[in-house]
Amino acid sequence: MKGRRPPALKRGTAAREGERAGKRVTLARALSKLGYCSRTQAERLIEEGRVSVGGHGTADLACWVDIEKDRIAVDGVVIAAEAKVYLMLNKPRGLVTTRDDPEGRPTVFDCLAHVDARFLSPVGRLDKASEGLLLFTNDTVLAQRLLDPETHFGKLYHVQVRGLFDVAMAARMMEGVSEGGEMLKATHVRDLRSGDRNSWIEIELQEGRNRQIRRMLEALGFECLRLVRVAIGEIVLGDLPKGASRPLTEAEIQYLRRRTGF
Repeated sequence: MKGRRPPALKRGTAAREGERAGKRVTLARALSKLGYCSRTQAERLIEEGRVSVGGHGTADLACWVDIEKDRIAVDGVVIAAEAKVYLMLNKPRGLVTTRDDPEGRPTVFDCLAHVDARFLSPVGRLDKASEGLLLFTNDTVLAQRLLDPETHFGKLYHVQVRGLFDVAMAARMMEGVSEGGEMLKATHVRDLRSGDRNSWIEIELQEGRNRQIRRMLEALGFECLRLVRVAIGEIVLGDLPKGASRPLTEAEIQYLRRRTGF
């Protein structure tokens, strides 16, 4: 039936392996990867018969293509891959990590008004109250690999909590904290500095659970006052001003490629 997603598009093992290879993908996914439009928009174009592969029109949503070899066109115009863009942003507190917010709240894309961010997407998320390092790219293959739990990318956070944090609490976070039916763990925790009422601690995660650090701290009786992501693997936020962005260096891009086997 027109408009129904066929079984071939379900994200089974073959689909995941094909996307990891970065070459064989569904036609709609190819248009998205090439930076032409979103996958939903691509499916609409395909159904309308406006897309061709190798000079032959197709309305088949289950069509798979080789993104590096097949000649893909929309309305007769061949689609070329967009130049790959890799950015880091120092996300300020109070912004949501989405392109369009139905509640009209400011988003991280408000910080990218000076660049052509039409086809850029954030790699992962930081919640509204969190700050710090956020990566953006239109390289969907690399983005998928960065988000794959199998890559074991450590993410480093500096966190301010109300109260005095001690070695015993750090040990409990590394052993695992049960919260909401999940066992949440940090791979590394250490005290950075403490005052009379508050403490700054450093926490490393290799998981990507929703609000993981805040949930762990709340379960241990601590209020999270600030949460700043300062590094993803060896990609470091450094002294980038809050709200500012910069392109990743070639060395940083190659590091991400090596770490993800790309």
